[in-house]
Amino acid sequence: MADKVILLDYWVSPFGMRVRIALAEKGIKYEYREEDLSNKSPLLLQMNPIHKKIPVLIHNGKSICESLMAVQYIDEVWNEKSSLLPSDPYQRSQARFWADYVDKKIFDVGRNLWAKKGEEQEAAKKEFIEVHKLLELELGDKTYFGGDKLGFVDVALIPYYTWFKSYETFGNISLEKECPKFIAWAKKCMQIESVSKSLPDQDKVHDLIVELRKMSY
Repeated sequence: MADKVILLDYWVSPFGMRVRIALAEKGIKYEYREEDLSNKSPLLLQMNPIHKKIPVLIHNGKSICESLMAVQYIDEVWNEKSSLLPSDPYQRSQARFWADYVDKKIFDVGRNLWAKKGEEQEAAKKEFIEVHKLLELELGDKTYFGGDKLGFVDVALIPYYTWFKSYETFGNISLEKECPKFIAWAKKCMQIESVSKSLPDQDKVHDLIVELRKMSY
Protein backbone atom coordinates (compact mmCIF):
# COMPACT_ATOMS: atom_id res chain seq x y z
CA MET A 1 0.00 0.00 0.00
CA ALA A 2 1.31 3.45 -0.91
CA ASP A 3 2.08 5.93 1.82
CA LYS A 4 -0.79 8.29 2.56
CA VAL A 5 0.55 11.73 3.46
CA ILE A 6 -1.62 14.70 4.48
CA LEU A 7 -0.44 18.16 5.49
CA LEU A 8 -2.68 20.38 7.60
CA ASP A 9 -1.39 23.88 7.05
CA TYR A 10 -2.09 27.58 6.51
CA TRP A 11 -0.64 29.22 3.40
CA VAL A 12 1.25 32.08 5.08
CA SER A 13 2.82 30.04 7.89
CA PRO A 14 6.63 29.94 7.66
CA PHE A 15 6.47 26.79 9.77
CA GLY A 16 4.23 25.05 7.27
CA MET A 17 6.45 26.21 4.41
CA ARG A 18 9.32 24.24 5.95
CA VAL A 19 7.35 21.02 5.72
CA ARG A 20 6.26 21.81 2.16
CA ILE A 21 9.89 22.36 1.11
CA ALA A 22 11.03 19.12 2.75
CA LEU A 23 8.26 17.13 1.05
CA ALA A 24 9.09 18.74 -2.29
CA GLU A 25 12.82 18.05 -1.84
CA LYS A 26 12.04 14.36 -1.31
CA GLY A 27 9.51 14.24 -4.14
CA ILE A 28 6.71 13.09 -1.82
CA LYS A 29 3.14 13.35 -3.10
CA TYR A 30 0.73 14.52 -0.43
CA GLU A 31 -2.72 15.95 0.15
CA TYR A 32 -2.66 19.59 1.22
CA ARG A 33 -5.47 20.77 3.48
CA GLU A 34 -5.73 24.48 4.19
CA GLU A 35 -6.88 25.21 7.74
CA ASP A 36 -9.09 28.07 8.88
CA LEU A 37 -7.21 29.08 12.03
CA SER A 38 -10.27 30.83 13.45
CA ASN A 39 -12.31 27.66 13.00
CA LYS A 40 -9.92 24.73 13.27
CA SER A 41 -10.98 21.44 11.76
CA PRO A 42 -11.86 18.44 13.92
CA LEU A 43 -8.98 16.60 12.24
CA LEU A 44 -6.47 19.24 13.35
CA LEU A 45 -7.76 19.16 16.92
CA GLN A 46 -7.65 15.36 16.88
CA MET A 47 -4.16 15.12 15.38
CA ASN A 48 -2.58 17.90 17.46
CA PRO A 49 -4.57 17.90 20.72
CA ILE A 50 -1.69 19.40 22.75
CA HIS A 51 -0.88 22.60 20.84
CA LYS A 52 -3.81 22.67 18.38
CA LYS A 53 -1.54 24.34 15.81
CA ILE A 54 -0.48 23.89 12.22
CA PRO A 55 1.43 22.45 10.54
CA VAL A 56 0.57 18.82 11.20
CA LEU A 57 2.02 16.10 9.02
CA ILE A 58 -0.11 12.96 8.90
CA HIS A 59 1.60 9.82 7.61
CA ASN A 60 -0.55 6.71 7.32
CA GLY A 61 -2.88 8.01 10.03
CA LYS A 62 -0.16 9.04 12.49
CA SER A 63 0.52 12.69 13.23
CA ILE A 64 3.85 14.49 13.50
CA CYS A 65 3.52 17.93 15.07
CA GLU A 66 5.94 20.88 15.21
CA SER A 67 7.62 21.85 11.94
CA LEU A 68 11.24 20.99 12.74
CA MET A 69 10.14 17.58 14.03
CA ALA A 70 8.19 17.03 10.82
CA VAL A 71 11.15 18.01 8.63
CA GLN A 72 13.43 15.61 10.52
CA TYR A 73 10.80 12.87 10.24
CA ILE A 74 10.53 13.37 6.48
CA ASP A 75 14.32 13.30 6.19
CA GLU A 76 14.57 10.02 8.11
CA VAL A 77 11.60 8.17 6.59
CA TRP A 78 12.29 9.04 2.95
CA ASN A 79 16.04 8.61 3.24
CA GLU A 80 16.68 7.20 -0.23
CA LYS A 81 17.06 10.77 -1.49
CA SER A 82 19.70 13.31 -0.48
CA SER A 83 19.60 13.98 3.27
CA LEU A 84 18.80 17.41 4.70
CA LEU A 85 20.70 16.69 7.92
CA PRO A 86 24.45 15.94 7.85
CA SER A 87 25.55 12.35 8.47
CA ASP A 88 28.30 13.46 10.87
CA PRO A 89 26.90 13.55 14.46
CA TYR A 90 28.65 16.82 15.36
CA GLN A 91 27.55 18.60 12.18
CA ARG A 92 24.04 17.27 12.71
CA SER A 93 23.98 18.68 16.25
CA GLN A 94 25.11 22.07 14.91
CA ALA A 95 22.41 22.08 12.25
CA ARG A 96 19.79 21.37 14.93
CA PHE A 97 21.26 24.11 17.13
CA TRP A 98 20.96 26.77 14.41
CA ALA A 99 17.49 25.65 13.36
CA ASP A 100 16.45 25.97 17.02
CA TYR A 101 18.05 29.44 17.13
CA VAL A 102 15.96 30.47 14.11
CA ASP A 103 12.84 29.13 15.86
CA LYS A 104 13.52 31.09 19.02
CA LYS A 105 14.37 34.39 17.36
CA ILE A 106 13.01 35.34 13.97
CA PHE A 107 9.24 34.94 14.17
CA ASP A 108 8.79 36.96 17.37
CA VAL A 109 11.34 39.66 16.52
CA GLY A 110 9.97 39.97 13.00
CA ARG A 111 6.43 40.27 14.31
CA ASN A 112 7.47 43.15 16.54
CA LEU A 113 8.75 45.00 13.47
CA TRP A 114 5.29 45.19 11.92
CA ALA A 115 3.07 44.91 15.00
CA LYS A 116 4.79 47.35 17.40
CA LYS A 117 5.57 51.05 17.38
CA GLY A 118 8.00 53.41 19.07
CA GLU A 119 10.66 52.02 21.40
CA GLU A 120 9.47 48.43 21.12
CA GLN A 121 9.78 48.57 17.36
CA GLU A 122 13.22 50.21 17.56
CA ALA A 123 14.42 47.46 19.90
CA ALA A 124 13.05 44.83 17.50
CA LYS A 125 14.77 46.55 14.58
CA LYS A 126 18.13 46.42 16.33
CA GLU A 127 17.70 42.78 17.36
CA PHE A 128 16.47 41.76 13.90
CA ILE A 129 19.65 43.11 12.29
CA GLU A 130 21.86 41.55 14.99
CA VAL A 131 20.22 38.13 14.53
CA HIS A 132 20.76 38.21 10.77
CA LYS A 133 24.36 39.42 11.09
CA LEU A 134 25.01 36.43 13.35
CA LEU A 135 23.36 34.08 10.86
CA GLU A 136 25.41 35.66 8.08
CA LEU A 137 28.53 34.98 10.12
CA GLU A 138 27.52 31.33 10.54
CA LEU A 139 26.88 31.05 6.80
CA GLY A 140 30.40 32.28 6.13
CA ASP A 141 31.65 31.46 2.62
CA LYS A 142 29.33 28.47 2.20
CA THR A 143 26.74 28.49 -0.59
CA TYR A 144 24.09 27.23 1.82
CA PHE A 145 24.03 26.62 5.55
CA GLY A 146 24.07 22.96 4.55
CA GLY A 147 27.30 23.47 2.58
CA ASP A 148 27.07 23.04 -1.18
CA LYS A 149 23.42 21.94 -1.09
CA LEU A 150 20.19 22.89 0.65
CA GLY A 151 20.15 21.55 4.20
CA PHE A 152 18.17 21.51 7.43
CA VAL A 153 19.00 25.07 8.52
CA ASP A 154 18.23 26.44 5.06
CA VAL A 155 14.81 24.77 5.13
CA ALA A 156 14.15 26.16 8.62
CA LEU A 157 15.16 29.70 7.68
CA ILE A 158 14.23 30.46 4.05
CA PRO A 159 10.42 30.60 4.61
CA TYR A 160 10.87 33.90 6.48
CA TYR A 161 12.11 35.47 3.26
CA THR A 162 8.47 35.70 2.13
CA TRP A 163 7.84 38.03 5.09
CA PHE A 164 10.84 40.27 4.37
CA LYS A 165 8.91 42.89 2.39
CA SER A 166 6.75 43.52 5.46
CA TYR A 167 9.69 43.39 7.88
CA GLU A 168 11.62 45.95 5.84
CA THR A 169 8.65 48.17 5.00
CA PHE A 170 7.30 48.56 8.53
CA GLY A 171 10.69 48.33 10.23
CA ASN A 172 12.14 50.87 7.79
CA ILE A 173 15.27 48.79 7.21
CA SER A 174 17.15 47.37 4.24
CA LEU A 175 18.54 43.95 5.07
CA GLU A 176 20.32 43.87 1.71
CA LYS A 177 22.31 46.88 2.88
CA GLU A 178 22.90 45.48 6.38
CA CYS A 179 23.46 41.81 5.46
CA PRO A 180 24.17 41.48 1.72
CA LYS A 181 25.53 37.94 1.98
CA PHE A 182 22.39 36.82 3.76
CA ILE A 183 20.15 38.22 1.01
CA ALA A 184 22.39 36.66 -1.65
CA TRP A 185 21.89 33.31 0.12
CA ALA A 186 18.11 33.82 0.19
CA LYS A 187 17.99 34.62 -3.53
CA LYS A 188 20.06 31.51 -4.25
CA CYS A 189 17.61 29.39 -2.25
CA MET A 190 14.71 30.88 -4.21
CA GLN A 191 16.23 29.53 -7.42
CA ILE A 192 15.64 25.98 -6.13
CA GLU A 193 12.30 24.64 -7.38
CA SER A 194 11.33 22.94 -4.12
CA VAL A 195 11.71 26.32 -2.38
CA SER A 196 10.20 28.67 -4.95
CA LYS A 197 7.11 26.49 -5.44
CA SER A 198 6.56 26.10 -1.68
CA LEU A 199 6.70 29.81 -0.76
CA PRO A 200 3.95 32.36 -1.44
CA ASP A 201 4.69 35.68 -3.12
CA GLN A 202 6.06 38.44 -0.86
CA ASP A 203 3.43 40.89 -2.08
CA LYS A 204 0.61 38.52 -1.16
CA VAL A 205 2.09 38.05 2.33
CA HIS A 206 2.56 41.81 2.68
CA ASP A 207 -1.10 42.47 1.78
CA LEU A 208 -2.15 40.14 4.60
CA ILE A 209 0.18 41.88 7.07
CA VAL A 210 -1.29 45.26 6.10
CA GLU A 211 -4.75 43.93 6.93
CA LEU A 212 -3.55 42.46 10.25
CA ARG A 213 -2.02 45.83 11.18
CA LYS A 214 -5.32 47.58 10.49
CA MET A 215 -7.04 45.18 12.86
CA SER A 216 -4.38 45.76 15.54
CA TYR A 217 -4.58 49.57 15.66
